[in-house]
Amino acid sequence: MPLTDSHCHLNFPGLREREREILDAMREHGVLRALNISTQVAEFDDVLACAQRNPQVWATVGVHPDTPPGPDEVDMATLVARARNPVVLALGETGLDYFRLEGRTREDMQWQRDRFALHIQAAREVGKPLVVHTRAAADDTLAMLREQGAEQVGGVLHCFTESWEVARAALDLGFYISLSGILTFKNARELQDVARRLPEDRILVETDSPYLAPVPHRGQTNQPGYTRFVARFLAELRGCDESRVEEFTEANFDRLFKPVAH
Repeated sequence: MPLTDSHCHLNFPGLREREREILDAMREHGVLRALNISTQVAEFDDVLACAQRNPQVWATVGVHPDTPPGPDEVDMATLVARARNPVVLALGETGLDYFRLEGRTREDMQWQRDRFALHIQAAREVGKPLVVHTRAAADDTLAMLREQGAEQVGGVLHCFTESWEVARAALDLGFYISLSGILTFKNARELQDVARRLPEDRILVETDSPYLAPVPHRGQTNQPGYTRFVARFLAELRGCDESRVEEFTEANFDRLFKPVAH
């Protein structure tokens, strides 16, 4: 069976100027689908256009928590209208990121929480799942998912690097866990233990390309085709055939995102 890269950024520098080459390499690795993730209002048209010209690519709509508020801050009407496009499978990348507080307090990040709540509300409005980013903010992320009723639409905690306790709480909300190239890093022992314990019907694989290339390509520009190395390492961790990882991650992607041919 093939694989799907459940989270990549094909319109980012390093990939967008090599689109045909990247998609050809993706196929060569047996990665036949990709979800291209939006991170800013200004880039959504490019994210959508990439999906529209490539039938193996789908899109999301959302604003990354690292994007500071500005004059083009996203609103509910924009999110809902764009999310209704059948090529758009989810709302996000959204969430909370307190990693770079730089002297600010949690209270100073209320704008992130307001934006996250807006994405959850829009997801509920259109009935599509969430792609959630959380960094140094797991408690608040989980609390907001509960408070805003995110379990009604579900979603995925992407590029997961948190503890088993955080994973279990997300699973209890009906969310999926997506594993990236970080899983293959030698110092990722805790994450590897989480990956062994996750129920197979809640696991996705991704690259988050062009970042975080897995071993044996660590330090290089990442690309969707390298999802193959994440899946291979996951199979070794869990003591199963690589074909089994292909089977359950494909089924999980279809169940969560419900992609329609275009």
